[in-house]
Amino acid sequence: MKDGHGRTIDYLRISLTDRCNYRCIYCMPEEGVQSMCHTDILRIEEIAHVVRVFSNLGIKSVRLTGGEPLVRKGVVDLVRDINDMPGIKNISLTTNGVLLPRMADQLRQAGLSRVNISLDTLDAEQFHAITRRGYLQEALDGIDAALAAGFDPVKINAVAVRQLHQDYLAFAKLSIDRPLHVRFIEYMPVGESSGANGCGWGPDDVISCEELFEIINRQARAEGLPELVPASKHQPLGWGPARYFEFSGAKGTVGFISPMSRHFCGECNRMRLTADGKLRPCLFSDREYDIRGILRSGKPEEQIDRDLADAFRTAIGAKPDDHDDITGTERRMSQIGG
Repeated sequence: MKDGHGRTIDYLRISLTDRCNYRCIYCMPEEGVQSMCHTDILRIEEIAHVVRVFSNLGIKSVRLTGGEPLVRKGVVDLVRDINDMPGIKNISLTTNGVLLPRMADQLRQAGLSRVNISLDTLDAEQFHAITRRGYLQEALDGIDAALAAGFDPVKINAVAVRQLHQDYLAFAKLSIDRPLHVRFIEYMPVGESSGANGCGWGPDDVISCEELFEIINRQARAEGLPELVPASKHQPLGWGPARYFEFSGAKGTVGFISPMSRHFCGECNRMRLTADGKLRPCLFSDREYDIRGILRSGKPEEQIDRDLADAFRTAIGAKPDDHDDITGTERRMSQIGG
Protein backbone atom coordinates (compact mmCIF):
# COMPACT_ATOMS: atom_id res chain seq x y z
CA MET A 1 0.00 0.00 0.00
CA LYS A 2 1.31 3.45 -0.92
CA ASP A 3 1.00 6.62 1.11
CA GLY A 4 0.15 10.06 -0.22
CA HIS A 5 3.77 10.65 -1.23
CA GLY A 6 4.11 7.47 -3.29
CA ARG A 7 6.06 5.49 -0.69
CA THR A 8 5.26 1.80 -0.32
CA ILE A 9 4.47 1.04 3.34
CA ASP A 10 5.41 -2.56 4.07
CA TYR A 11 7.25 -2.46 7.42
CA LEU A 12 5.68 -2.48 10.90
CA ARG A 13 7.68 -1.83 14.08
CA ILE A 14 5.91 -3.12 17.18
CA SER A 15 6.80 -2.11 20.73
CA LEU A 16 5.93 -5.10 22.92
CA THR A 17 6.47 -3.31 26.22
CA ASP A 18 7.70 -0.06 27.73
CA ARG A 19 9.56 -2.03 30.42
CA CYS A 20 13.29 -2.67 30.31
CA ASN A 21 15.97 -4.33 32.40
CA TYR A 22 18.23 -1.29 31.82
CA ARG A 23 17.80 2.40 32.62
CA CYS A 24 19.79 3.94 29.79
CA ILE A 25 20.41 7.62 30.38
CA TYR A 26 19.07 8.69 26.97
CA CYS A 27 15.91 6.62 27.33
CA MET A 28 14.55 7.11 30.86
CA PRO A 29 15.47 8.58 34.26
CA GLU A 30 17.42 6.49 36.78
CA GLU A 31 14.31 5.75 38.84
CA GLY A 32 12.57 4.54 35.70
CA VAL A 33 9.24 5.81 34.43
CA GLN A 34 5.70 5.04 35.42
CA SER A 35 5.05 1.79 33.59
CA MET A 36 1.93 1.44 31.55
CA CYS A 37 -0.92 -0.32 33.30
CA HIS A 38 -0.94 -4.01 32.39
CA THR A 39 -4.48 -3.76 31.02
CA ASP A 40 -3.44 -0.88 28.74
CA ILE A 41 -0.83 -2.95 26.94
CA LEU A 42 -1.87 -5.02 23.95
CA ARG A 43 -2.11 -8.73 24.67
CA ILE A 44 0.04 -11.09 22.62
CA GLU A 45 -3.00 -12.41 20.76
CA GLU A 46 -4.12 -8.84 20.03
CA ILE A 47 -0.75 -8.01 18.50
CA ALA A 48 -0.96 -11.13 16.33
CA HIS A 49 -4.46 -10.08 15.26
CA VAL A 50 -3.21 -6.66 14.16
CA VAL A 51 -0.30 -8.15 12.20
CA ARG A 52 -2.64 -10.58 10.44
CA VAL A 53 -4.93 -7.76 9.29
CA PHE A 54 -2.07 -5.44 8.33
CA SER A 55 -0.27 -8.22 6.43
CA ASN A 56 -3.30 -8.41 4.15
CA LEU A 57 -2.78 -4.70 3.43
CA GLY A 58 0.84 -4.99 2.38
CA ILE A 59 2.92 -5.31 5.55
CA LYS A 60 5.69 -7.81 4.80
CA SER A 61 8.30 -7.09 7.46
CA VAL A 62 7.81 -6.91 11.23
CA ARG A 63 10.31 -5.72 13.85
CA LEU A 64 9.73 -6.32 17.56
CA THR A 65 11.08 -3.63 19.88
CA GLY A 66 10.52 -2.27 23.38
CA GLY A 67 11.48 -1.18 25.98
CA GLU A 68 13.29 -4.48 25.97
CA PRO A 69 11.11 -6.91 23.98
CA LEU A 70 12.60 -10.04 25.52
CA VAL A 71 11.23 -9.18 28.98
CA ARG A 72 7.72 -9.55 27.54
CA LYS A 73 6.17 -12.92 28.33
CA GLY A 74 4.95 -14.74 25.26
CA VAL A 75 7.41 -13.20 22.81
CA VAL A 76 8.47 -16.61 21.43
CA ASP A 77 4.83 -17.57 20.86
CA LEU A 78 4.22 -14.26 19.11
CA VAL A 79 7.17 -14.83 16.77
CA ARG A 80 5.79 -18.27 15.96
CA ASP A 81 2.31 -16.90 15.26
CA ILE A 82 3.62 -14.13 13.00
CA ASN A 83 5.91 -16.54 11.19
CA ASP A 84 2.87 -18.65 10.25
CA MET A 85 1.24 -15.71 8.44
CA PRO A 86 1.68 -16.13 4.67
CA GLY A 87 2.18 -12.42 3.92
CA ILE A 88 5.05 -11.89 6.37
CA LYS A 89 8.46 -12.37 4.78
CA ASN A 90 10.74 -11.68 7.74
CA ILE A 91 10.62 -10.98 11.46
CA SER A 92 13.37 -9.11 13.28
CA LEU A 93 14.13 -8.02 16.82
CA THR A 94 15.94 -5.09 18.43
CA THR A 95 17.30 -5.99 21.86
CA ASN A 96 20.01 -5.10 24.37
CA GLY A 97 21.07 -8.74 24.09
CA VAL A 98 21.09 -9.61 27.79
CA LEU A 99 18.50 -12.39 27.49
CA LEU A 100 19.71 -13.81 24.19
CA PRO A 101 21.98 -16.49 25.72
CA ARG A 102 18.90 -18.28 27.05
CA MET A 103 16.40 -17.30 24.35
CA ALA A 104 18.25 -17.12 21.02
CA ASP A 105 17.72 -20.75 20.04
CA GLN A 106 14.00 -20.65 20.91
CA LEU A 107 13.51 -17.47 18.92
CA ARG A 108 15.37 -18.86 15.91
CA GLN A 109 13.31 -22.05 15.94
CA ALA A 110 10.11 -20.01 16.23
CA GLY A 111 10.96 -18.16 13.02
CA LEU A 112 12.83 -14.99 14.02
CA SER A 113 14.91 -13.99 11.01
CA ARG A 114 17.44 -11.50 12.30
CA VAL A 115 18.63 -9.60 15.34
CA ASN A 116 19.84 -6.07 16.04
CA ILE A 117 21.73 -5.63 19.31
CA SER A 118 22.00 -2.15 20.82
CA LEU A 119 25.52 -1.45 22.08
CA ASP A 120 26.74 2.13 22.55
CA THR A 121 30.20 1.59 24.00
CA LEU A 122 32.88 -1.09 24.30
CA ASP A 123 34.23 0.40 27.53
CA ALA A 124 32.94 -1.61 30.50
CA GLU A 125 32.84 1.32 32.92
CA GLN A 126 31.10 3.60 30.45
CA PHE A 127 28.64 0.83 29.55
CA HIS A 128 27.57 0.54 33.17
CA ALA A 129 27.28 4.32 33.43
CA ILE A 130 25.07 4.53 30.34
CA THR A 131 22.79 1.61 31.22
CA ARG A 132 22.93 2.31 34.98
CA ARG A 133 22.59 -1.40 35.76
CA GLY A 134 24.08 -3.37 32.88
CA TYR A 135 27.44 -5.03 32.30
CA LEU A 136 29.30 -5.05 29.00
CA GLN A 137 29.99 -8.78 29.08
CA GLU A 138 26.23 -9.44 29.10
CA ALA A 139 25.86 -7.66 25.77
CA LEU A 140 28.92 -9.38 24.31
CA ASP A 141 27.52 -12.76 25.39
CA GLY A 142 24.29 -11.82 23.64
CA ILE A 143 26.18 -11.17 20.40
CA ASP A 144 27.88 -14.56 20.70
CA ALA A 145 24.52 -16.25 21.30
CA ALA A 146 22.95 -14.58 18.26
CA LEU A 147 25.76 -15.76 16.00
CA ALA A 148 25.71 -19.27 17.48
CA ALA A 149 21.96 -19.54 16.91
CA GLY A 150 22.48 -18.81 13.22
CA PHE A 151 20.83 -15.42 12.89
CA ASP A 152 21.84 -13.73 9.65
CA PRO A 153 22.44 -10.88 9.68
CA VAL A 154 23.42 -9.93 13.22
CA LYS A 155 23.64 -6.15 13.46
CA ILE A 156 25.15 -3.96 16.16
CA ASN A 157 23.42 -0.60 16.64
CA ALA A 158 25.69 2.06 18.15
CA VAL A 159 24.25 5.52 18.81
CA ALA A 160 27.02 8.06 18.30
CA VAL A 161 27.05 10.86 20.88
CA ARG A 162 29.76 13.52 20.95
CA GLN A 163 29.74 13.76 24.73
CA LEU A 164 30.55 10.05 25.13
CA HIS A 165 33.87 10.15 23.22
CA GLN A 166 33.30 6.60 21.97
CA ASP A 167 36.02 4.52 20.32
CA TYR A 168 34.48 4.36 16.86
CA LEU A 169 37.29 2.36 15.29
CA ALA A 170 36.98 -0.34 17.97
CA PHE A 171 33.33 -0.70 16.99
CA ALA A 172 34.14 -0.82 13.29
CA LYS A 173 36.78 -3.50 13.86
CA LEU A 174 34.10 -5.84 15.23
CA SER A 175 33.15 -6.40 11.60
CA ILE A 176 36.55 -7.72 10.55
CA ASP A 177 36.76 -11.22 12.01
CA ARG A 178 33.07 -12.10 12.39
CA PRO A 179 29.99 -11.57 10.19
CA LEU A 180 28.76 -8.62 12.22
CA HIS A 181 27.17 -5.57 10.64
CA VAL A 182 28.07 -2.57 12.81
CA ARG A 183 25.81 0.45 12.26
CA PHE A 184 26.48 3.91 13.63
CA ILE A 185 23.28 5.88 14.20
CA GLU A 186 23.20 9.63 14.66
CA TYR A 187 21.81 10.57 18.05
CA MET A 188 18.23 11.84 17.82
CA PRO A 189 17.17 14.26 20.59
CA VAL A 190 13.63 12.87 20.85
CA GLY A 191 11.07 13.43 23.60
CA GLU A 192 11.60 14.15 27.28
CA SER A 193 14.66 11.90 27.46
CA SER A 194 16.85 14.51 25.82
CA GLY A 195 17.88 18.02 26.84
CA ALA A 196 18.29 19.54 30.27
CA ASN A 197 15.41 17.57 31.77
CA GLY A 198 16.76 14.26 30.52
CA CYS A 199 20.27 12.96 29.88
CA GLY A 200 21.61 16.44 29.18
CA TRP A 201 22.41 15.70 25.55
CA GLY A 202 21.13 18.02 22.88
CA PRO A 203 21.61 19.00 19.24
CA ASP A 204 25.29 19.83 19.82
CA ASP A 205 25.89 16.16 20.68
CA VAL A 206 24.77 14.97 17.26
CA ILE A 207 27.76 13.71 15.27
CA SER A 208 27.04 13.49 11.57
CA CYS A 209 27.81 10.21 9.86
CA GLU A 210 30.08 12.07 7.45
CA GLU A 211 32.21 13.14 10.41
CA LEU A 212 32.14 9.61 11.85
CA PHE A 213 33.31 8.17 8.55
CA GLU A 214 36.27 10.54 8.48
CA ILE A 215 37.17 9.82 12.12
CA ILE A 216 37.15 6.05 11.56
CA ASN A 217 39.29 6.28 8.44
CA ARG A 218 41.74 8.61 10.17
CA GLN A 219 42.03 6.21 13.12
CA ALA A 220 42.36 3.24 10.76
CA ARG A 221 45.25 4.87 8.91
CA ALA A 222 46.97 5.57 12.22
CA GLU A 223 46.77 1.85 13.07
CA GLY A 224 47.92 0.74 9.63
CA LEU A 225 44.49 -0.55 8.64
CA PRO A 226 42.89 0.00 5.25
CA GLU A 227 40.22 2.67 4.94
CA LEU A 228 36.55 1.81 4.61
CA VAL A 229 35.33 1.28 1.06
CA PRO A 230 31.77 0.79 -0.24
CA ALA A 231 30.51 -2.69 0.68
CA SER A 232 30.81 -5.15 -2.18
CA LYS A 233 29.21 -8.19 -0.56
CA HIS A 234 25.57 -9.14 -0.92
CA GLN A 235 23.40 -6.82 1.10
CA PRO A 236 21.49 -8.65 3.86
CA LEU A 237 17.77 -8.38 4.44
CA GLY A 238 16.72 -5.24 6.21
CA TRP A 239 19.37 -3.11 4.54
CA GLY A 240 17.05 -0.17 4.99
CA PRO A 241 18.38 3.39 5.17
CA ALA A 242 21.99 2.59 6.11
CA ARG A 243 24.92 3.26 3.79
CA TYR A 244 27.34 0.36 4.10
CA PHE A 245 31.10 0.11 3.86
CA GLU A 246 33.71 -2.52 4.69
CA PHE A 247 37.34 -3.09 5.43
CA SER A 248 38.95 -5.08 2.63
CA GLY A 249 38.63 -8.79 3.43
CA ALA A 250 36.31 -8.26 6.40
CA LYS A 251 33.52 -10.74 7.14
CA GLY A 252 31.05 -8.00 8.07
CA THR A 253 30.27 -4.39 7.23
CA VAL A 254 30.16 -0.93 8.77
CA GLY A 255 27.00 1.11 8.20
CA PHE A 256 25.93 4.69 8.80
CA ILE A 257 22.35 5.79 9.48
CA SER A 258 21.75 9.54 9.26
CA PRO A 259 18.28 10.46 10.57
CA MET A 260 19.43 13.99 11.43
CA SER A 261 22.02 15.16 8.89
CA ARG A 262 20.73 13.23 5.90
CA HIS A 263 17.28 12.03 6.78
CA PHE A 264 15.68 9.28 4.73
CA CYS A 265 12.05 10.38 5.04
CA GLY A 266 11.66 10.17 1.27
CA GLU A 267 12.18 6.40 1.46
CA CYS A 268 10.36 5.78 4.76
CA ASN A 269 8.36 2.56 4.51
CA ARG A 270 7.35 2.06 8.14
CA MET A 271 4.59 2.43 10.67
CA ARG A 272 4.95 2.08 14.44
CA LEU A 273 2.60 0.33 16.86
CA THR A 274 3.15 1.30 20.50
CA ALA A 275 2.79 -1.14 23.37
CA ASP A 276 -0.48 0.52 24.39
CA GLY A 277 -1.95 0.09 20.95
CA LYS A 278 -1.40 3.42 19.18
CA LEU A 279 -0.44 3.44 15.51
CA ARG A 280 2.12 6.16 14.73
CA PRO A 281 2.87 7.24 11.16
CA CYS A 282 6.08 9.09 12.15
CA LEU A 283 8.59 8.72 14.98
CA PHE A 284 8.94 12.49 15.37
CA SER A 285 5.22 13.28 15.54
CA ASP A 286 2.69 12.66 18.30
CA ARG A 287 -0.09 11.95 15.81
CA GLU A 288 -1.47 8.54 16.76
CA TYR A 289 -4.43 6.31 15.87
CA ASP A 290 -6.13 4.13 18.46
CA ILE A 291 -5.87 0.43 17.64
CA ARG A 292 -6.52 -0.93 21.12
CA GLY A 293 -9.97 0.64 21.22
CA ILE A 294 -10.89 -1.09 17.97
CA LEU A 295 -9.65 -4.46 19.19
CA ARG A 296 -11.65 -4.18 22.42
CA SER A 297 -14.79 -2.63 20.95
CA GLY A 298 -16.81 -5.81 21.39
CA LYS A 299 -17.84 -5.79 17.74
CA PRO A 300 -17.92 -8.95 15.59
CA GLU A 301 -14.45 -9.96 14.42
CA GLU A 302 -15.20 -9.19 10.77
CA GLN A 303 -16.15 -5.62 11.70
CA ILE A 304 -13.06 -5.27 13.89
CA ASP A 305 -10.94 -6.35 10.94
CA ARG A 306 -12.58 -3.74 8.72
CA ASP A 307 -12.08 -1.05 11.36
CA LEU A 308 -8.41 -2.01 11.77
CA ALA A 309 -7.94 -1.81 8.01
CA ASP A 310 -9.61 1.62 7.92
CA ALA A 311 -7.34 2.87 10.73
CA PHE A 312 -4.29 1.56 8.89
CA ARG A 313 -5.28 3.34 5.69
CA THR A 314 -5.99 6.56 7.58
CA ALA A 315 -2.63 6.43 9.36
CA ILE A 316 -0.79 5.80 6.10
CA GLY A 317 -2.57 8.77 4.58
CA ALA A 318 -1.30 10.92 7.46
CA LYS A 319 2.40 10.11 6.99
CA PRO A 320 4.25 13.41 6.55
CA ASP A 321 6.60 14.05 3.67
CA ASP A 322 9.46 14.57 6.14
CA HIS A 323 10.04 15.54 9.77
CA ASP A 324 11.68 18.93 9.19
CA ASP A 325 8.60 20.90 10.24
CA ILE A 326 7.49 18.57 13.04
CA THR A 327 8.05 19.96 16.52
CA GLY A 328 8.75 16.61 18.18
CA THR A 329 7.18 14.13 20.54
CA GLU A 330 6.38 14.17 24.23
CA ARG A 331 6.72 10.40 24.55
CA ARG A 332 9.96 8.82 25.64
CA MET A 333 11.69 6.39 23.31
CA SER A 334 10.93 3.55 25.72
CA GLN A 335 7.23 4.26 25.18
CA ILE A 336 7.36 4.68 21.40
CA GLY A 337 9.63 1.78 20.57
CA GLY A 338 13.11 2.34 19.11
